Amino acid sequence: MTFSHLPTPSLLLDRSRLETNIARMASRMAALGVAFRPHLKTAKSAEIAALVLAGQFGGITVSTVREAEYFAAHGITDILYAVGIAAAKLDRLAAVQAGGARVSVITDSVAGARACAAHAAALGAAFDVLIEIDCGEGRAGVTPDADALLDIAAVLAAGPGTRLAGVLTHAGHAYACRTPEDVAKVAEAERSAAVTAARRLRAAGHVCPTVSVGSTPTVLLGGARDGVTEVRAGVYMFGDLSQVELGTCREEDIAVSVLATVIGHRPEHNTLLIDAGALALSKDVGTRLGPRDTGYGLLDGWPGLRVERVYQEHGVVTASEPLPYDALPIGARVRVLPNHSCMTGAMYDAYHVTDGGAEVVAVWPRVNGW
Repeated sequence: MTFSHLPTPSLLLDRSRLETNIARMASRMAALGVAFRPHLKTAKSAEIAALVLAGQFGGITVSTVREAEYFAAHGITDILYAVGIAAAKLDRLAAVQAGGARVSVITDSVAGARACAAHAAALGAAFDVLIEIDCGEGRAGVTPDADALLDIAAVLAAGPGTRLAGVLTHAGHAYACRTPEDVAKVAEAERSAAVTAARRLRAAGHVCPTVSVGSTPTVLLGGARDGVTEVRAGVYMFGDLSQVELGTCREEDIAVSVLATVIGHRPEHNTLLIDAGALALSKDVGTRLGPRDTGYGLLDGWPGLRVERVYQEHGVVTASEPLPYDALPIGARVRVLPNHSCMTGAMYDAYHVTDGGAEVVAVWPRVNGW
């Protein structure tokens, strides 16, 4: 099957680029000497998980209970659910554990820790719990010097439905950086926050076996990970225009794209229409923080052409130069490189896998929903 047989929009995955990106991260992990727990919220695919976990210790990170259930059903037995736990979700996660997988969860409050401990105990289950640390993003977590850190630890250590497993942080604010040097500074703040929190816990008599940090920018562009036991990253495997902007990959490394069809010409506006809009591409425009406006995505192989506007099912393509209408007639197929591959992929049930050409060599399902 070739691109011409696919419905549009469709999600394409270049396997050779994917494997190159995976190998690059594996090399980085070897250089750092730290365990790698890949985040599979980006991939949501058992086939990709098998490629990513080759040579690693086997643990993964997920962002939904559905992902935890799916990957456990595909034989993965060490799963970190890295979103602050709501006690009611422990029902399904306890079933995952009963099936043979270990599921770790996170919390950042005494109330959350108490609710988790009580609900797990009522289920006859026990969960490893990490305390989430705020390393500067301001989204969630306690600061490493907060009194609450030790209060949460005391609740988790007392159980009976919980075990204190360590600390976790995420430097999401690295995405606001625009130089490798600035990312490296955030990476060091991320490391320092987690290690400082771990030292406080140990000094207070608590165990803290896991010190978990990570994001694609801080892992690839940061320095040494002294005191860290594991790192997490996810979008590195695909790359996207935001990662190009940050300097973690090149445009030619981006492994995912959206196949779309040209459905209209508007030469009076120097625009053309494609059948991939906000739902197919996402409305993430984080790249606009930088000097280059990529709109809602760039047309692969067509320098200067970008999706300037999106409606629900329409994308409006333009350029600073006159568009090549003759080369892009109505019915032509184009590939759009995404700003944020995690968000773009979320609307698709499967990847149409290629080996760099127009031939589709496999179809890999994705797990969606919560």
